[in-house]
Amino acid sequence: MQDDPVRARLVDLIAHRDPPTDLKRASLACGKNHAYLHQFVHRGTPRRLPEDVRYALASHLGVDQSVLRDADPLPIPLDPHPNPPGRAGVRSHGEIGDDEQIFISELRTSNLPKDVNPATPEPGAVRWSFPLGWVKFALKANAASLRMVSIDGDSMEPDLRSGDHLLIDTDRRAPSPPGIFVISDGVGLIARSLEFLPNSDPAIVLIRSPGEMASNVEVPLDDIQIIGRAIWHARRL
Repeated sequence: MQDDPVRARLVDLIAHRDPPTDLKRASLACGKNHAYLHQFVHRGTPRRLPEDVRYALASHLGVDQSVLRDADPLPIPLDPHPNPPGRAGVRSHGEIGDDEQIFISELRTSNLPKDVNPATPEPGAVRWSFPLGWVKFALKANAASLRMVSIDGDSMEPDLRSGDHLLIDTDRRAPSPPGIFVISDGVGLIARSLEFLPNSDPAIVLIRSPGEMASNVEVPLDDIQIIGRAIWHARRL
């Protein structure tokens, strides 16, 4: 079955990945059993990589998902209805089109109006464009719940630097497991590491600022306005 271009390409990518991987580890990275890719490569099952597997595998191998797409995809019926605003190349069935994009608004981080939800983008806010397939299958997120936030200051160094941009999921606001979150301090939006303190009742959260160790504090969960969990970040080199 390795005569098939996609299978041959997959074998080559796995053989040359740095750090090393193999069919077993790559299968597990896709959320499948350890023999999944061995059966795909050597037995032809499944015939083609499902879309979610292709995106997860591409992320594991550090390549674009199109590298693992068959050259002769099955016919896909196009959506007969016009594309909704902010979307391009939408299809109603089958695979997501290569040109389908979603747009994520950047939130205002300072001088927030007191009567406005901090997670609500302002009219005319900067919008970031991302492939819908990457958001859906690599990030496993609902596009409508995502927002972009810029980092200002050094309180989160070395984890985050001033000028970085965080993609946050506003559907994920519980600090379990621990992670980096964007919270409102009453004046603006700031990024902090949050962690539940075990066995605390009522729930207590440890707020960490790696760049300002003296500012690490324990606060009741109910006293924190959590906007969303950080799931990806961008940095200019």
